[in-house]
Amino acid sequence: MNRDHALFLLIGLLAGFIGGYLGHESMAGVQPARLVPGAPAPSAPMGPGAPAAPATPAGGGPAMAEIQELQATLERNPDDAGALLRLANLNFDIQRWDRAAELYERYLALRPGDPDVLTDLGITLRARGDFAGALERFRSAQKLAPDHWQARFNEIVVLAFDQRDLEGAEAALSELEQRAPGNPDVSRLAGEVRRLKEAGE
Repeated sequence: MNRDHALFLLIGLLAGFIGGYLGHESMAGVQPARLVPGAPAPSAPMGPGAPAAPATPAGGGPAMAEIQELQATLERNPDDAGALLRLANLNFDIQRWDRAAELYERYLALRPGDPDVLTDLGITLRARGDFAGALERFRSAQKLAPDHWQARFNEIVVLAFDQRDLEGAEAALSELEQRAPGNPDVSRLAGEVRRLKEAGE
C-alpha cells in the first residue's frame, strides 16, 4: 500500500471542508483524483470534512476479483496477516470505513505496534465520526514512531477542523513544523489552521 494515501485522503477531506466552510483555495492539487470529498456517511455525524459515502469497485474489475480472492484466503486462514492488511487497504481505498476498521483491528491484534496501520485505522475512525478514537490511534502511532509526521498531521486535522481545538492544534502544529521543516503539505496545513483561527470560527 502506498503509505502516502492516508495523508492524501485527509488532505482531500480537508479540502472539502475548506472549500465548503471557509471559501479558501482548494487543496485539490494535492489530492489524487480517486479520493474525493463529499457528504458524510449516514452513520457519521454531520460536520466539516466528513467523507463521502462508501464507494464500490467497478463490477467484475481487478479490484473486486482481488477482494474476492482475499476473502477466500481469510475464510481458509482467518489469521493471514498479509491478506488482512491488503483487504483492509482495499476497503480503505473504496471508503468502506466500517469494514476497513474491522480488518485493521484484526491485523493489529496479530501484529500490534504498526504506526502506519494505526494511522490508517485512525482515519477510518475519523470518517465514522469517532474523533476521540482517531486521536488515540494517531497518538499511539507517534509514541511508537516519533518521526511519523503523517500521524501528527492527521491529529492536527481532527483537533482543528473536527473538534475546533485550535490551541491544541497549534501546539501540535508547532512540533510538526520542527519535525518536518520545509514540507509543503505541512506548510499548507499550517496556513489553513491559521486562517481558521483568524476567521474566528
